[in-house]
Amino acid sequence: LPSHWGLSSTSHLDGDGATAPMETRPQPDAPVCSPPCHPLTVEDDFQFLLCEGCRQESSSLKLLTCLHTLCLSCLSENKPVGQCPVCCTAIPQANGIPDMDNLLFTNLQARLRVYKQITSHGGPTCSRCRGEVALVWCCECEEFFCAKCFEDHQWWHKKKTHKVRKVEELRADTAHQFLEDTRKSCNLFCTSSSHPDQSRVCSIYCQRCEKALCCSCALLDNQHAPFCDIRSETQRRQEELSSMDRELQRRRSNFEATYMSLQGEAVQLEEAQQEMRELIRQRVEQLVRLIRQEEEELVGLVEARQEQGRRELERELRHVEGVLRRMEAGERLVEKMNLYATEQEVMDMQPFIKGSLQELQRLQLPVAIDRGQPRDLSECRARLQAL
Repeated sequence: LPSHWGLSSTSHLDGDGATAPMETRPQPDAPVCSPPCHPLTVEDDFQFLLCEGCRQESSSLKLLTCLHTLCLSCLSENKPVGQCPVCCTAIPQANGIPDMDNLLFTNLQARLRVYKQITSHGGPTCSRCRGEVALVWCCECEEFFCAKCFEDHQWWHKKKTHKVRKVEELRADTAHQFLEDTRKSCNLFCTSSSHPDQSRVCSIYCQRCEKALCCSCALLDNQHAPFCDIRSETQRRQEELSSMDRELQRRRSNFEATYMSLQGEAVQLEEAQQEMRELIRQRVEQLVRLIRQEEEELVGLVEARQEQGRRELERELRHVEGVLRRMEAGERLVEKMNLYATEQEVMDMQPFIKGSLQELQRLQLPVAIDRGQPRDLSECRARLQAL
C-alpha cells in the first residue's frame, strides 16, 4: 500500500493506541500533539481515566507498583520523591518515575476523543480530504471518510475486510457501547532481528521464553516449546488476573474489618482525649474559683487583722501628737512668762503651770515596737502554704 495512507505494520502501536497517518490532519477534539494535561470533558463514568494526583487527563500516565495511575507532572512534583502520593508506597525506580505506562487508560482516552468527535455539534470531518463531512468510520484504519474518500478506501482495501460503520449509527451509541464495539485485538509483531522487514505478525506464544513469535521463528528455532496461540495466552492471563482479583476481594474483607476496627480505636482515642480535655478544663475552672474564693477570704482576714492595728496606731499617734502639742504650749508659755509676766502674774499662775509640767514629765514613751510589720498573720500564712 502507498506509504501516505499510514497503514504500516506499526499503525496500531503508537502511544495513543490509534493510527496516526502522515496526511491526517489533527481534529479539534483530538489533537495529535495534545498538551500533557488538560481538563477532561467525558462522562462521569470515565473519571477513572484521570490522573489520581491532579485529577486531570494526561497522555503520559504511569502505572505504579501500587496500581495507582499518575501523570509525569505529579510524579515529578512528588515530595518526597520515591513514594506514591496517594498511598505512600515506595517507587522502586531511583528517579521516582515508573517504567510501566498505563496503556489501557491512554488508549481509552484516545478512543473517547474519537467518540467526542462523533457526538460533537456538526460531527467529524473527513480525515482524508479534510473538508467534507464524514459519513463513515473505519475501525481498522481508525479514520473518518466522506462518500468520495470512502470509495477510494474501498478500492485500496478491496482484498481486505475492514469493519466500517456509519457515523449516524455511532452517534446513537453511548460511550460504553462505542468503546465495546471498537475494542479489537491489537496485532503483535515479531521483534526478531532475522526478519528483514520487522513486520511479521505474531500468532504464537512460547511458554518457555514467554515471548510472542511469528510462525517462521517458531518453526525454525527448535528451542521454543511448548507453544500456544496468542489469544489463548491473553485469555489465560486475563483469567489469571481475574482469579487473583477474586482472591484479593476475599482478603479485602479482612482488611476492611481491620480498617474499621482501627477507625473505631481512633474515634475512641479522640473521644477519650476530648473527654480528658473537658475534664481538665472543668477542674481548672473549679480550682480557679476556689482560689479566687480563698483569695477573698484571706484578703478579708488580713484586712480585719490590720484594721485593728491601724485603729490602735491611730490612737497612739493622736496621743503622742497631743503630748507634743502640750509640750510645745508649755515651752511657749514659760518663755513668754519669763519675758513679759509680772510678779503678781508669776505668783498666781506658777502653781498651775508647774502642776501641768510635772504631769508632762511623768508621761512615758510608747513601747518601741515595729508597728510597720503586719500583726499576727500565722493563720493566713498557713492557708497560703496549703494552697
